[in-house]
Amino acid sequence: MLKSYDEMRKIDVSKWVEKRDRADYLNWAKVVDLLHANGAEKVYFEPVVNETTGSSLYMVDKKFTDIKGNSNQVYETAIKIVIDDMDFIQRGPVMNGANPVKDNSMSQQRLWNCQTRLFVKGVAIRTGLGFDLWLKEEFREEKDTWEDDLSKHDIFKIRERIQELYTKIHKKGLSTKEIADKLHKTEDEVKAIFSYFDTLNSFEKDLEKIDTESR
Repeated sequence: MLKSYDEMRKIDVSKWVEKRDRADYLNWAKVVDLLHANGAEKVYFEPVVNETTGSSLYMVDKKFTDIKGNSNQVYETAIKIVIDDMDFIQRGPVMNGANPVKDNSMSQQRLWNCQTRLFVKGVAIRTGLGFDLWLKEEFREEKDTWEDDLSKHDIFKIRERIQELYTKIHKKGLSTKEIADKLHKTEDEVKAIFSYFDTLNSFEKDLEKIDTESR
């Protein structure tokens, strides 16, 4: 009989974790081995076949277009996991590390990698084995999603942050000239730097206009 969730969660899996595509990977075969070593008698997983296509790849009919104008479908896969008298379906997007697999890079190997990763994740959720590994990854992916999405970077937010810092220094008693001197710049050069944000914003809008017209 498999040990309890709390007992399985205490197992340190870090020694078997490898880095791949900016993500932590725990080998699926090692997970099977650890489950058997901790009381499980029957452990396996198998792809869930999509009745529409006859494969284990699921996709939506609608295509989605990213900020670069590239259109792709959203791909998912699903597996059935069996651990003794427990069986369940684990479903998820087809990913390459932290990135979704797109049309031009889809392959059987990508699909298999995703299915084995779904097995490891499904086991962690139901049994506790390796759960802390996924907990850490969820926090990291949330942070990476924000940092990597350039559409969420506001030029004027950056300027606001710099202006607040500049004002904070000015309130400590430093004059405009003293701040400029410490920056090894003239007062006019400092003013010009703040104006760059307006220039960059205008430049971006002009580029977006050209991009729209050229489609």
